[in-house]
Amino acid sequence: MSNQINNFQRLRRTRMNPIIRSMVRETELSKNDFIYPLFAVPGNKFKKEVSSMPGVYQMSVDEIVRECVDVKNLGIPAVILFGIPEKKDEVGSGAYDPNGIIQQSVRAIKKEVPELYVITDVCLCEYTSHGHCGIVKGDEILNDPSIELLAKEALTHAQAGADMVAPSDMFDGRVKAIREMLDKNNFHNLPIMSYAAKYASGFYGPFREAAESTPQFGDRRSHQMDPANSDEAIREVEADIEEGADIVMVKPALPYLDIIRRVKDEFRMPTAAYNVSGEYSMIKAAGKLGWIDEQRVMLEVLTSIKRAGADLILTYFAKDAAKLL
Repeated sequence: MSNQINNFQRLRRTRMNPIIRSMVRETELSKNDFIYPLFAVPGNKFKKEVSSMPGVYQMSVDEIVRECVDVKNLGIPAVILFGIPEKKDEVGSGAYDPNGIIQQSVRAIKKEVPELYVITDVCLCEYTSHGHCGIVKGDEILNDPSIELLAKEALTHAQAGADMVAPSDMFDGRVKAIREMLDKNNFHNLPIMSYAAKYASGFYGPFREAAESTPQFGDRRSHQMDPANSDEAIREVEADIEEGADIVMVKPALPYLDIIRRVKDEFRMPTAAYNVSGEYSMIKAAGKLGWIDEQRVMLEVLTSIKRAGADLILTYFAKDAAKLL
């Protein structure tokens, strides 16, 4: 009986050549899935490679614009901007300065590459002298005063021409505060992509070099999620949706593929995942040493994130992957 069943069920039949493998493929990775992160800094004709992230650069606004032209020509639809100000202070005033580095970058990109979709990260950590995501009093990072500044920051991004804002701070109530601020100022149609389930992860190390945002003391475990928790992620995502988030994000991606799947199954919302700096740098390092086939592993990782349920993938691999797809 078992031999008869085996004759009927030969699963290899649809794997025997590349044409049929392509025809029955369940998950298709596309350039349209990608959002490419960029790091803007003051200056002119400035482009400095991040030592822990080969192929990723801090760039002045003019270089950012040139990079965005390249991104658009490759068929990547969107970028997300992170800024490093000329000066930092305790309240992160450069974040909500109407002429800050991100606001300048948005205006320049929308002028030269209007078809590119521009998303802005909304947080204070790159702009504060202490490196934390909000206002600090003693040993406490204050929630409510911080979200007031985040809402102000989001508004200046919208006024500069951003197509979407993406709060990454993980403070309670910030999506509601930003939504109310945008609506009050007639940006009713500007969407919010919330970092809804952002974990206190060890995979952010290279990013903190790129964004110059390493905390000067303590850590971010009082507001970012405990890596051990799954149900809490669902509560966080649900809260952000109720407050007005249009897209929800899980960050990082690879150690939290189960969370991406749970979020997608639970809410059926547009879901993003951030293939973060540590994930990128590990693959780059292993590829450089010849331990792995870098291109193959890159595409396998990105496909796994898509298969887990992500509709959008923020990834430093966007340009490399786009050239292969």
